[in-house]
Amino acid sequence: MEFKNHELAPFPEGKVLYERRPVRDASGAIVEGLYAAWIILDNQKQLNSYDTDMVKQVILAFRRAGNERDVVAAVFTGAGNRAFCTGGNTKEYAEYYAGRPEEYLQYMKLFNDMVTAILECDRPVVCRVNGMRIAGGQEIGMACDFSVASDLANFGQAGPKHGSAPDGGSTDFLPLLVGMERAMESLALCVPWSAYRALDYGLVTEIVPCLRVDGELVPNPFVTTDRYVDDRGRRVYGEFVGGSARVAAKETMKRGTVDLTPLDEAVDGLITKLLLTFPGCTQKTLQSARKHKRHHWDANRESNRAWLGLNMMTEAQAGFRAFNEGPRGQREIDFIDLRRRLASGQRWDEGLIDDVQPRAAGEAS
Repeated sequence: MEFKNHELAPFPEGKVLYERRPVRDASGAIVEGLYAAWIILDNQKQLNSYDTDMVKQVILAFRRAGNERDVVAAVFTGAGNRAFCTGGNTKEYAEYYAGRPEEYLQYMKLFNDMVTAILECDRPVVCRVNGMRIAGGQEIGMACDFSVASDLANFGQAGPKHGSAPDGGSTDFLPLLVGMERAMESLALCVPWSAYRALDYGLVTEIVPCLRVDGELVPNPFVTTDRYVDDRGRRVYGEFVGGSARVAAKETMKRGTVDLTPLDEAVDGLITKLLLTFPGCTQKTLQSARKHKRHHWDANRESNRAWLGLNMMTEAQAGFRAFNEGPRGQREIDFIDLRRRLASGQRWDEGLIDDVQPRAAGEAS
């Protein structure tokens, strides 16, 4: 049979890869004629952050995955083992979009279309979390139906620390997935969560160890992986270790290597479970369940886009410039100085933005 082509445009070459990989049956054998569509953010030098062209490629990739008749599921992931995605490309934000709200409005239209393309994909979408899932990376990750993560991964938001609000999906999705109080910890305070904490909160479907030391897989040494009650009566699980434990964890990491084979096996196993269902019933189930995300997303995305555009004139301009230009280890503005200046009535202008920028030791303001 000669099928109609329903693509809007050919998929371009760039920093987003599209691969068709075989799926496996319950015995582990490759299934002939059926595939998983792997959509891979390939910008490792910038921790798989997405620029404008990449956003457009992701939109086309999810449309293609949904249209391909022999695709069982889409896998959304990042290249390498450091990050799934750390959000929008802050260099592009700082050097092009900062101070240009109308340009950023157009960019955010594309971003909104990217999130919607994930939510509307006609195939189940699995987020393969191979490392950091931060900021906008967290937002596009939560738009997926399932998340399978390396236990070395971490999850979080960065907006209020770097001049923005996590209004590209996180303020819509995170309270729905983990509850309001936990969501506030991440959204407003930018507290990072380990993969173990994310699993405990219901943010991910499954986590697997991916650090191999002396030939054996070991849990993430930077995280408490056993549940216990501390001396304040708090249930402790999935917290990042500090002090001497962190020093020991660094030594363990040096001795080991990251092996993402267990992650790939877990993703394949999930796709096998999807394979062994009625495709139409599964698609309708996803559409019905996604409505809970879509209810919040559709209600807020346009007003959020408008605010994010205007914010490029003030806090976003200051925050993205600080992240892009600040010395290593000092990528945040002087928050106390900013609050004092605003409290005294100082106007937002280039002088204010320049005055609150981070500076190397000894550098005059």
